[in-house]
Amino acid sequence: MNIGDVAERTGLPAKTIRYYEDIGLVRPARDSNGYRVFRETDAHKLAFLGRSRALGFSIEDCRTLLALYEDDDRASADVKRVASEHLHQIEEKLAQLQAMRDTLNELVRCCAGDNRPDCPILKDLARH
Repeated sequence: MNIGDVAERTGLPAKTIRYYEDIGLVRPARDSNGYRVFRETDAHKLAFLGRSRALGFSIEDCRTLLALYEDDDRASADVKRVASEHLHQIEEKLAQLQAMRDTLNELVRCCAGDNRPDCPILKDLARH
């Protein structure tokens, strides 16, 4: 497969595929003319990476997960550890977003939103 074929098949942009190659996540063969030739295994890895990234895993987490996927002697505990750490990060981010929403909701509620210059939103943003 050429890069266009594998891009269509995996749903990843060609630029992303080239980036994954540049950082060593996939290593397609090269034809005599220098063009990339993607094998079935490359397409599968790229789909794996696309799904992993869609779930928010970092590039380094993807590298780890891909190595674990390719290791027939892996321990599922190692995979679970990576996923659990990522889930913990997501939960922390959600808690931060909830706190931001609550604060902003209160500030918007307190602001009269009229023609007066007094604004609790700006006062809060200007606090040290």
